[in-house]
Amino acid sequence: MSAETADDLRVWIDQDLCTGDGLCAQYAPEVFELDIDGLAYVKNDTGDLLQEPGVRADVPGRLLLEVIDSAKECPGDCIHVERRADGVEVAGPDAD
Repeated sequence: MSAETADDLRVWIDQDLCTGDGLCAQYAPEVFELDIDGLAYVKNDTGDLLQEPGVRADVPGRLLLEVIDSAKECPGDCIHVERRADGVEVAGPDAD
């Protein structure tokens, strides 16, 4: 990953690929949560679960590494971390 800061990044989960493993919620519980359907979702800065398909959440600065690690370690390859400015994925299945 280049020199992006967390303020420049957003994260989203493709629930169609989510395995419900919960690793992301262990890495960054302020950002990810498993819902009653057994799938992971992102949360906004007030802790509300965002359940619309493809909805993005900001990456908190203090959790930047945890969110990146979640994307890298996700067994379902369903976590996407992208730059806000141009939508380029910096971590996740579509990152270079």
